Amino acid sequence: MSLAISSLKPPHSAFSLSSQTRLYTRTRNVILPFRSSSIRSQSLIPKRIPNSLRLSSIGLGFPPIGRNLGFRARAENGEDEREREREREREKERERERTVDRDFEEARKNHSTPDRFRYLMKEAPDPPLRWPWFVALAFLLYAWRSVLWELSNWKTIAARIVQFVVNLVGYILKLAVALIFHFIGDPITSTIRGIETVCITVEDFYTAVVEYTPIPELITIIMLVSAILAIAEAAVPDSVESQPYLLTTAGIIGFAAVKGFISELYFWMLLVGLFGFARFVKKRDYVSSLLPVAAALTAVGEAWVRVLAMTSYMALAIVHHSKKPSKDIDEGEAAVTGEKVPIPLLCAALAIGVRVAAKWVAHRHSTWKIV
Repeated sequence: MSLAISSLKPPHSAFSLSSQTRLYTRTRNVILPFRSSSIRSQSLIPKRIPNSLRLSSIGLGFPPIGRNLGFRARAENGEDEREREREREREKERERERTVDRDFEEARKNHSTPDRFRYLMKEAPDPPLRWPWFVALAFLLYAWRSVLWELSNWKTIAARIVQFVVNLVGYILKLAVALIFHFIGDPITSTIRGIETVCITVEDFYTAVVEYTPIPELITIIMLVSAILAIAEAAVPDSVESQPYLLTTAGIIGFAAVKGFISELYFWMLLVGLFGFARFVKKRDYVSSLLPVAAALTAVGEAWVRVLAMTSYMALAIVHHSKKPSKDIDEGEAAVTGEKVPIPLLCAALAIGVRVAAKWVAHRHSTWKIV
């Protein structure tokens, strides 16, 4: 076999191989032998030589005649073959889609629906399967009948279960209360007793107010105390609002003396203490300092005590007012005083209102019963 390669341009442009010469070509690591006779081959002009093709010997010329010549060729690790295989698969898929589209278009062309309504054509969904639900319902009915109807004493069992649960919860709560009282039982008992005592006291007080409130005496007390407060405000403006706590304390002391909670000696001592606190601690004048004392004596004292207290306090207010400069008198008259009423007077008025309301309700109730 004779080969002539013009691209390599060796010193001898042609060479001949004997009939016994073998040409070896390696493709994917497989050697294929070729046997040929002494023929003249055409000139071989390669257009592109792959990178994997290597000549066994490179030089200015080829080996001399009589030596074996071999070519080693390597594939590009099968990348080209896999790429071609994927390309063929994609081409088949596209061809299949084109076939489906073509069939669909043919079906639409053959349909009798007008063209303007064909976009509304769509495949109707399959009706849902409902019979499996009926089968499941039948099994549920049978199970319900088997459990509830065939057990004749299911109500008794349910009642016993509920009773057991309730008893268990009751025992647990009793245990919790026992543990609480074991550790902090005394404070809780004292608190409960205190709350009970307060409630009973309020109830007794309300009953006493409703049944035994002396309405005439309370009206007299309100009038006399209001006169004392008016005298104090005329002599020393803001003398009532400046000491609401002392007036409340004087009212409580007078109520305790009337009820017999304190003796007469303690009553006078407490009144003297109120005067000293207002005069020497709060640094007020005599009219303001003696106002709680005069109000208490006028409210709970006997008749002669009330007359003496009111007369003495009025004389003191007149003397104090006469010693004031005219400028201070004008400023005092121009001063705006509030309308806040002392708490003892409010309590007395409330007691009168509760008593009157209770009598009216009792009268109406009796009238309704008679009618």
